[in-house]
Amino acid sequence: MLSKIFNALLAVTILVVLIISSCKKDDTIDTSPSITLGFSSDTIIFDTVFSTIGSITQHITIHNPSNNKIKISSISLANGSLSRYSINVDGVSGLQFSDVEIPGNDSIYIFARVTIDPNDESLPYIVTDSIVFQTNGNLQDVDLVAWGQTARFILWDTDRPNLPRYKIVAGEGVDTTWTSDLPIVVYGYAIVDSTGSLTIEAGTKIHFHSGSGLWIYKGGSLKVNGTIEEPVIFQGDRLENYYSDLPGQWDRIWLNEGAINNEINYAVIRNGFIGIQAETLQEFMGNQLNLTNTIIENMSGAAILTRFYQIASTNCVFANCGQYALALTLGGAYDFRQTTIANYYNYGLRQTQSVVLNNYIEDNDGTIYAYPMNANFANTIIYGNRDEELAIDANAGDEFIYTFDHCLLKTSLDISDTSNYKSCFKNTNPLFVDYAVNNYHLDSLSPAIDAGSIQIATTVPFDIDGVSRIESPDLGAYEWVPTVERK
Repeated sequence: MLSKIFNALLAVTILVVLIISSCKKDDTIDTSPSITLGFSSDTIIFDTVFSTIGSITQHITIHNPSNNKIKISSISLANGSLSRYSINVDGVSGLQFSDVEIPGNDSIYIFARVTIDPNDESLPYIVTDSIVFQTNGNLQDVDLVAWGQTARFILWDTDRPNLPRYKIVAGEGVDTTWTSDLPIVVYGYAIVDSTGSLTIEAGTKIHFHSGSGLWIYKGGSLKVNGTIEEPVIFQGDRLENYYSDLPGQWDRIWLNEGAINNEINYAVIRNGFIGIQAETLQEFMGNQLNLTNTIIENMSGAAILTRFYQIASTNCVFANCGQYALALTLGGAYDFRQTTIANYYNYGLRQTQSVVLNNYIEDNDGTIYAYPMNANFANTIIYGNRDEELAIDANAGDEFIYTFDHCLLKTSLDISDTSNYKSCFKNTNPLFVDYAVNNYHLDSLSPAIDAGSIQIATTVPFDIDGVSRIESPDLGAYEWVPTVERK
């Protein structure tokens, strides 16, 4: 009898010990710095395009991968009280939460809410924030993304290694047109595939999110059909005044080789990294970029970067770039007429010339590969705030032809050789109206007035503003006319 009582007491004691030890395990908080939270998604996207003032709620699951309890020391919105979002953590609303506990191998829900008036023009097209988590000294975040205004949104749907996130907007053999009825907002890269084409109508405004761009893949085609009254605008998606002339807000327009010409007429490309990167990826296909009446400004890298390409350009302005206005590399064929190149970049210390002509590359083994180069600049201004704004980087391994015909240059190079420099002068301030606000019209005292060639001007008879220049042409994209009120 006693043995039975003893055995029963022993069993109860063991059970109590197990219960106590189990409780202690559940109460143990894992403080290991190796612990990271698991999220059901790294981005919460509110992908409804609003037509009226609206609120939308989305949720995310936060998982504790540890067998023990963890304590999240802080959960907060990165923009704090300035955020357009609100969050609810396990049933409690607020902007910041402390010491949130999650049992071992368990989860909690966080609900995020955004309220937006799509007619509020002060909003950016994409309203972003993030939920920031601090656990055992580790910082993690979940991005919040919502559309801020009524627009057409192109959202990446493919994410592959060694490629930017992208969406194909014109597949092989598909012709796509972007119209001006609504602004277009690109999130990721918009891609025109081989034999596809993209036409952009006059007045269309394209806004790129950070890191986004437009890629015309080899064999694809781009036609930008802006007009003097309704240019096509390429810029970032932030509309606040602070961002109006801030470089580096998006990536680039990337053109590869194609069977037909790409055309860009009356466009404004601003505030990105590279305005146009035009390069041959595999083999030359006879294509050319016809670039007319276009302004590329405030790029953190270059207005135009080429690698063995062909460009014919008239009435264009390339201004205020952190590295180059024009970097024409690995040879190619280029004809720039009535061009204004003005580089007064002030967002950092620029250490490169505005215009670089190059026809070769050297690999890691020291082997040099040279390519033919033929570059012509006519009735053009090349000026800026560095002592040297022109670099001729030639290799004799292949043909290198360059001509500056009736140009104002800022350079220390010897320009006495008339086979390369015809009727040029150098290091004389062109006297722009106000380069600080990107106004590159000529002042009435500018030495560029009447300094152009009539023969060249007759091939480009009107300036970028539609003013005739054939009687006494000036250098650059703008003709000075005292009776015309300039912008």
